[in-house]
Amino acid sequence: MARPGPAGLSSADKADMWRRWKAGYRMREIARALRCDHGSIRNLLAQRGGISPSIRHRGRQALTLAEREDISRGIAADESARSIAARIGRAPSTVSREINRHGGRSSYRATDADEVAWESALRPKPCALALNGKLRNIVASKLSLDWSPEQVAGWLKLRYPNDERMRVSHETIYRSLFIQARGVLKKELIAHLRTRRTLRHSRRAGAGDESRGKIPDAVSIRDRPAEIEDRAIPGHWEGDMISGKKNSHIVTLVERQSRYTALVKVKNKETATVVAALTRQIRRLPTSLRRSLTWDRGHELSKHKAFTVATHVKVYFCDPSSPWQRGSNENTNGLLRQYFPKGTDLSVYSQSDLDRVALRLNQRPRETLGFQTPAAKLRDSVAPTR
Repeated sequence: MARPGPAGLSSADKADMWRRWKAGYRMREIARALRCDHGSIRNLLAQRGGISPSIRHRGRQALTLAEREDISRGIAADESARSIAARIGRAPSTVSREINRHGGRSSYRATDADEVAWESALRPKPCALALNGKLRNIVASKLSLDWSPEQVAGWLKLRYPNDERMRVSHETIYRSLFIQARGVLKKELIAHLRTRRTLRHSRRAGAGDESRGKIPDAVSIRDRPAEIEDRAIPGHWEGDMISGKKNSHIVTLVERQSRYTALVKVKNKETATVVAALTRQIRRLPTSLRRSLTWDRGHELSKHKAFTVATHVKVYFCDPSSPWQRGSNENTNGLLRQYFPKGTDLSVYSQSDLDRVALRLNQRPRETLGFQTPAAKLRDSVAPTR
């Protein structure tokens, strides 16, 4: 049986723990299944930031236990290293180093040599961020600006296209944040990640029901022209609201082609209030950016006809319980929760505060834009052609 680990778990138990964690089990569920303390499970997961260790494999060039046993028998039969090597199909130098490394001909034991070799292979290899101070400082500075690891990695490829030393994968950045034993990136930078979690969790999708009523004369998203669907022309927007405590709300708008974000302060979610605020916001835009608005089934836009009359912007409504039909807006609302966590009183933020948050998002590179920023993408799309 495998030797128990720090939490009294065997290697097999720990492998089962990681399997359950990756499958989305909660810590308490894992603890009950393994009959151990919930705190012990948390400590084991926290040591690696919720990132399961890679499954170890013996290198293809490494000596096997069977080969080491052949070497041991050859030594007992007083064979030379060259003779043993010829018999097992290895280089004589490999056999000589193996014998000398593990006690010489008088003390060589195959099982002991195999265990020592397996343990010595655990030496951690320094990652790119540990070896390159300039790269590490740049990554830390971008994370402190609320860039995601994916955005940082993509931006580095654009910024240093001919310098492989200035590249790092987003997975390496995540691991350096979550696995603090690496000692590469400061733990404080985790606070700049959108979720602010200190452990990596399994992705588990959840769907909620939306109890939405009928909106008078609503035009379905299914009737949108093809030019809106393929994002070929700027000026088509997706909109929604995020809510906080004390019945507080913020209107969120995202331009479909560029993913440019605008945030609008509202006193409440009454349709007259929302329509008036949206009208003021849209009227500030150039005419070329006032084409359409796609909204969910919220009654805050039940007076959509008045909005269209005032702005000449057509409004389309999503199907019930289909937030994915406004994917750009839904994704942006998730990003905004980094700045406005659930349960926050949104009424305390001024329009200037909202503009600053929107500016942050608009100056962050997006993978879907080839790591351009929404601000640059929108600027290019409306720039006059010469």
